[in-house]
Amino acid sequence: MIETQDSLRDCLAPAKLNLFLHITGRRPNGYHDLQTVFQLLDWGDTLHFTRRLDGRITRTVEVEGVPAEHDLTVRAATLLKEHTGTSEGVEIDIEKRLPMGAGLGGGSSDAATTLLALNRLWKLNLPREELQALALKLGADVPFFVFGKNAFAEGVGEALEAVQLPPRHFLVVTPRVHVPTAEIFSEKSLTRDTKACTIAVFLAQQATQNGWPESFGHNDMQAVVAGKYAEVAQVLRWFEGVSNSIAPARMTGSGASVFAAFASRSEAESAQAKLLAEQPDWRSAVASSLNTHPLFAFAA
Repeated sequence: MIETQDSLRDCLAPAKLNLFLHITGRRPNGYHDLQTVFQLLDWGDTLHFTRRLDGRITRTVEVEGVPAEHDLTVRAATLLKEHTGTSEGVEIDIEKRLPMGAGLGGGSSDAATTLLALNRLWKLNLPREELQALALKLGADVPFFVFGKNAFAEGVGEALEAVQLPPRHFLVVTPRVHVPTAEIFSEKSLTRDTKACTIAVFLAQQATQNGWPESFGHNDMQAVVAGKYAEVAQVLRWFEGVSNSIAPARMTGSGASVFAAFASRSEAESAQAKLLAEQPDWRSAVASSLNTHPLFAFAA
């Protein structure tokens, strides 16, 4: 990241993985109660912010399928400006790398990076808890990225407790299909009654021999998505032929991305080379785990 008095450049908006995703109930308002562990990655979109003295909030690049007024970065900046009453403005430039509809949290991470960066650039000095409360208005995953640490999450994803996770290297594969989250949550076949666990149970499982966090639990959405989208099922089957991953591959979020964990980056890259030789049309990335968000220090 490059910081000047009037700009913040090369700000990483990191992707996330759901190491597991349990849906434990459904609320009267239609929202779902869930439990998950969020893992930050060192791969994501890159955002650049430049102060505007005229108070306007603008986006300098087109994002396919996302009008500026619907862009979560613009909405986050507008929300922060209205909440604080600041006269500041900003110009936002986005380099998109994370595919949309992939379960990697791209839009949510962009929004959180915007809140954190503008808290610094506009010299607002809001505490992290206040930014997290604002973040929830933008989406259920946004508070996690503002929280900025790998976390055990409950509720709709906003009740967060930091967890220490071992260093990992992941191969993330995304077939060329967009999976709408709302569509999967509304599926009648989706199970919504997984028994709730505790963070103590998750941590205890890690402490056992071969108790890798990647092998804990399951993703309740995976079977539904794989049944509706043959491309996701095909990726899951492809990973069955990868012998050096730590645990079986798993879908993240509501899909479409599928990931597997490896003990070393070279092993993940070896699996990616196999993928590129056999399935060159699939998008893929090798990414390593992060312990904290790159802009963590921008909120107290």
